[in-house]
Amino acid sequence: MNIFLKTEDEIELMRRANLMVSKTLTELAKSIKEGVSTSQLDKIAEEFIRDNGGTPTFKGFPNPYGGPFPACICTSVNEVVVHGIPSSNCILKNGDIISIDCGVMLDGFNGDSAYTFTVGEVSPETRQLLDVTKESLYRGIAAAVAGKHVGDIGDAVQSYCEGYGYGVVRELTGHGIGTKMHEDPSIPNYGTKGRGVLLKSGMCIMLPNKWSIRTIDGKPAAHYEHTIAIRKGKADILSSFDEIEKVIASIN
Repeated sequence: MNIFLKTEDEIELMRRANLMVSKTLTELAKSIKEGVSTSQLDKIAEEFIRDNGGTPTFKGFPNPYGGPFPACICTSVNEVVVHGIPSSNCILKNGDIISIDCGVMLDGFNGDSAYTFTVGEVSPETRQLLDVTKESLYRGIAAAVAGKHVGDIGDAVQSYCEGYGYGVVRELTGHGIGTKMHEDPSIPNYGTKGRGVLLKSGMCIMLPNKWSIRTIDGKPAAHYEHTIAIRKGKADILSSFDEIEKVIASIN
C-alpha cells in the first residue's frame, strides 16, 4: 500500500480542483429538470470544465471490466447506484432523483465530488433517503481526523444509516486521491472503530456515501461525495455543496 501525504501547497492545488468540480455541479443544477437528457447534462459539464481550464478525469478512465468510461460525468438515475453512463435515451421526469459524480484534473491534481438532485417533487420516503445519506457523509467526515482509523469513518456512516433501515453498498468504497484519481487507502462505508489504516495529517481521501433501502429491490439509491484533507483537529473539506444548494433553493 502506497499512501501519499500531501504538503500544504498540494492540498491547496487539490482544493482548486475540487472547487471546480463543485462549480461544475452548480452549473448542472441550473439545468436539471423534467425533459432533459443525461447526455445533455454531460455536454454542459464537459464544456464548463474545459472552458475553465480543467480536464474531465472520468472521460476515458480505464475500466477493468470493459471499455473506458465514455463520458465526463456519471449520471445515476433512481435505482442506479453509481457509474451511470449519460445517454440521449435517459430523459429525466418528475419525481426522479439523479446522482451526478464528477471528476476534474487541474494543475496536476484531481478533484472528485458527487451530489444527488431531485427532479420536481419527490416522495417523503425519497426525501428522507437523501437527507440521511447526506448527513451520514458529514458524520463520516467528523470521524476522519488524524490519529483515528479508516474503520472509525465506516462505523460512523454505517451506524447512522442502519438506524434508519438503510443498507450499505459494500462493493463500492471511497479512496485516496491526489495526482491519481484512485490512490490508497480504500475507504469503505462500513467498519469497526479502531480498525483499519491509521489516518495521518496530509492524507487526502474521497468519502462516498451510497445507500439504498435494504429489503426492497428497485428502490432509489442516493450518492454524495466530498474530498477531504485529514488534519489533527478536524477534516478540511476541499469540495463544497454551498453554491449547489443556493441554486436548488432559488429554483424551488
